[in-house]
Amino acid sequence: KERAYLNSHRTPNRTGEHKYWRLRQEGSGDTVTPSEDTPRQGAGYHSESKAKEYKHVCKRACQRAVDRLKAGALAVDAVTAALVELEDSPFTNAGMGSNLNLSGEIECDASIMDGKSLRYGAVGAVSGINNPVLVANRLLSEAQKGKLSAGRIPPCFLVGRGAHDWAVNHGIPPCPSEKMATKFSLSAYKRNKHKMELAEKVDTGFNHHSKKRRQASETENGSGLLDTVGAIVVDREGNVAAAVSSGGLAMKHPGRVGQAAHHGCGCWAENTSTLNPYSTAVSTSGCGEHLIRTMLARECSSAMQCEDAHQALLEAMQNKFISSPFLASEDCVLGGVIVLRCCRCSDAQPSPDIQAILVEFLWSHTTESMCVGYMSAQDGKAKTHISRLPPGAVAGQSLAIEGGVCRLVNTPTTVD
Repeated sequence: KERAYLNSHRTPNRTGEHKYWRLRQEGSGDTVTPSEDTPRQGAGYHSESKAKEYKHVCKRACQRAVDRLKAGALAVDAVTAALVELEDSPFTNAGMGSNLNLSGEIECDASIMDGKSLRYGAVGAVSGINNPVLVANRLLSEAQKGKLSAGRIPPCFLVGRGAHDWAVNHGIPPCPSEKMATKFSLSAYKRNKHKMELAEKVDTGFNHHSKKRRQASETENGSGLLDTVGAIVVDREGNVAAAVSSGGLAMKHPGRVGQAAHHGCGCWAENTSTLNPYSTAVSTSGCGEHLIRTMLARECSSAMQCEDAHQALLEAMQNKFISSPFLASEDCVLGGVIVLRCCRCSDAQPSPDIQAILVEFLWSHTTESMCVGYMSAQDGKAKTHISRLPPGAVAGQSLAIEGGVCRLVNTPTTVD
């Protein structure tokens, strides 16, 4: 899953944490125990042979967002810029190169949330739009203008043909679906279609060995890749924003809408308020149905209001996701999150003109791996990392969690 953590002002980590956790059954309840902290590669992971490409995509997305922040853009505009870069990459399952559905067409989902206004925009199962996040962002900004003629409420979530036509009418250029497909996505579609035909034959008269061969083939060909892309941003004013975009599961049913478009499931962002001491931004990835049924983005955001962010995210991923009663029938719960939490520092500053923001950034996943990139306006280039489950961990039943804390100094008279 191509993911980006973006932050407008970042100094070197004051503290850094790299911990992996593994769930295990003991008696009647689940317990969490530390596991080995050496990452490894395994089935269903970001291949080492393409690690350079994955990281490069994240670096470009970070740079695009930071360039916008340096130009004075707010968080919501910067997060959109990052998503456009991720959607334009043929290595991600979003926008260009997205998975094809059962009918051999590309249908995309995307959403964005502005922590300052708490407004949200989303599109689902939209075809013929190369950058669905632009439509989501335009829905958000149009809604801020107020009611339409005759007192009509402006939409915040559009799907299918209606979303496509609305986008074109608002100046977003269309792109024929066939031009959005890449050589890789087309070959994957043909391979998956052939596998489905074989599976149907197997289902009518399969034996144990043929079933094992089918499962092995699915693993080798990566038919279950969940490459949703997302970004989270904090700008120089302390505003946060989050966005997410996805082409959905390979061979999905036409019209299927995944978590990337659902409110509280794909992304969430809230500035600090009288009720919330922290500003939070979250973006999720993984199996859309699992993330929709648990509303993981909003759950993680709510959890971040506790004092210990690391422990809060750990417990949210365990209790609200892996062990969620809404997923009790699932034996493999796949998902990942990137989380940003920040607040104004309460300690005395050397000068009243200098402000500081304490930022905590974390990521966690139950999938084999997740690619993360992060950068600040003060950094020369983005840092990237492919997080992996530890040796012996079982994807869908275990989780990895990493992150760090930093204190960001911001002088209002200086443009970063």
